[in-house]
Amino acid sequence: MKIKKVINMNNEKSLPEITIKAVVLGILLSMILAAANAYLGLFAGMTVSASIPAAVISMGILRIFRNSNILENNIVQTAASAGESLAAGVIFTFPALILIDYWTEFNFWWVTIIAGLGGVLGVLFTIPLRRALIVEEKLKFPEGIATAEVLKSGERKDTPEDKAKSKSSVKCIIQGAIGGGLFKLGAGGLCLWPEVLEGAHRVGRSVAYFGSNLSPALMSVGFIVGINTAILIFVGGALNWFVAIPICAVVEGWPTVDGVAAHAVEGAYDLWSTKTRYIGVGAMLIGGLWTVVEIRKSLFAGVISGLKACKSGQEQVVERHEKDMPMKWVIILIVASVVPLFLVYQHFVGDMMVSLPMAALMILLGFLFSAVAGYMAGIVGSSNNPISGVTIATVLVCSLLILLLMGRENPSAPAFAIIIGSVVCCAAAIAGDNMQDLKAGYILKATPWKQQVMQIVGTVSAALVMAPVLGVLLKAYGFVGHESAKANALIAPQAQLIASVAKGVFDGNLPWNYVFVGMAFAVVIIFADCRLKAAKSTFRLPVLAVAIGVYLPLELSVPIFAGGLISLAVKAAGKVKEELMGGNGLLFASGLITGEALVGISMAVVIVIAGKSDVLAIADNPLGAWPGLILLGGLGYWLYSIARKDQK
Repeated sequence: MKIKKVINMNNEKSLPEITIKAVVLGILLSMILAAANAYLGLFAGMTVSASIPAAVISMGILRIFRNSNILENNIVQTAASAGESLAAGVIFTFPALILIDYWTEFNFWWVTIIAGLGGVLGVLFTIPLRRALIVEEKLKFPEGIATAEVLKSGERKDTPEDKAKSKSSVKCIIQGAIGGGLFKLGAGGLCLWPEVLEGAHRVGRSVAYFGSNLSPALMSVGFIVGINTAILIFVGGALNWFVAIPICAVVEGWPTVDGVAAHAVEGAYDLWSTKTRYIGVGAMLIGGLWTVVEIRKSLFAGVISGLKACKSGQEQVVERHEKDMPMKWVIILIVASVVPLFLVYQHFVGDMMVSLPMAALMILLGFLFSAVAGYMAGIVGSSNNPISGVTIATVLVCSLLILLLMGRENPSAPAFAIIIGSVVCCAAAIAGDNMQDLKAGYILKATPWKQQVMQIVGTVSAALVMAPVLGVLLKAYGFVGHESAKANALIAPQAQLIASVAKGVFDGNLPWNYVFVGMAFAVVIIFADCRLKAAKSTFRLPVLAVAIGVYLPLELSVPIFAGGLISLAVKAAGKVKEELMGGNGLLFASGLITGEALVGISMAVVIVIAGKSDVLAIADNPLGAWPGLILLGGLGYWLYSIARKDQK
């Protein structure tokens, strides 16, 4: 006997959700935000949630139509935010296949199939967890709450005051986008000032280094994630660059280039990329396992509740705003996604004895880490969801298993591990975003299954543009440390690290001593965080946030820390709500990120067409860092002023 579900619509106004205009707008925004965040992630190693700016843009556009409503806007942001999340999963992994010279270009079909189906699995894996994590656990999901508040504020009666508020919100995003875009054009395009201010000096056998990226986008990231996370990222970077690298320089010896001692800056980066960054790898491994331990009860509860939904002979009364996609269809779609992924993997590996166990491991790790990502999104938000950590753990585990099955003879073996890592990374990225959007829908009493369908639509739409965008960025900028590198080459820190881990396992040169140091460091951080939790401290030490700082270049941590200080200054300037997320300050910060990223993409297109990396430059030598410092300070003060007005 099949389940009979009775949908209770008593005393409830039913509003249209999936409409033609909402679907079209959601698809377009998903593609645009995917392209923008692909650039930001390769440039900075971090992406931020697009739910709020997508919600504001949706409100501004759909307000043109007389019959638009709040649930339509929610559907648009659900689809649109999937683009940003899938971009994170793609840019953290696929460039690694270029870096290890397995691919020479981003093939459209391979990228689309692997990323699209991996992202769809992320949606499907989290459907059984919705009730456990959102309803029962009552996790915070900060960006989900903020998105719901933004949408509710735009749905009030069309009084002059409410129209003014809506106009002000859109204005903040546009102003931020113009400011961030012009800054990027001046630094990266016209070359009026350098994008990075850094310097180093040899001190005996050691080195002293300091650097900062002059980026409004990174400053905005720090503002969004807040002072706690910004401090931890900076502390992780400071411990690496001010402590670990100087010690490493003394113990390991100074790097040389063609027998000549490397310049101080280049030498410091060499020690970081080949040695001390693996401290972050070790910390990520332990941090990922610890996260699984922490969410074990919620994970099991979600699985059990999903299985109960399939139990025959049970009639359930389901409210419209509690109705998930039927478990029968979830299972069918999982199978429909897994089978082509297995065939793709078999195409690359060519050995059924390897493909079968690795495909099974892919499904197991995909579900496990999708649950981890969903839980972490509920605690720290999508912007700070450390999916790169679980991806590194996946690649390391898969590399060791493939090494056991195939040995070291196959030169393509590292790529096989990275391909599985890309599926898991895309699934985890979408899982965190899906839970965040479902939290917003839960507050607004939206229909969960409709959001889940639109999350899949947004994921597939974003997958279609990933290969072309990555191809343009590869030709225009290239990646640091690879033969493709050109002027202002993209750092792609996570992809660099994943490539190093995969190759290190098979080449036998993975610096395990630094990995073990990172593991021990993570244990210390976890112990300290447990003590803070027991003391009910408002300041916490999530190990994955510290590990992110360890393996990112210090130049990226500094502007993030500055953004966190702006957030702290806003809160200190007056009595504020616990959630700063919903104000115009956040919208302006999101605009800065979007503007800088979109100009970066546009410049990449121009560079590819012209065939010159400096086609827009009007100066052979930059004017120095002072114009960038002054302008960045001005944008920071502008951000502070807008956010401060929200609190008055």
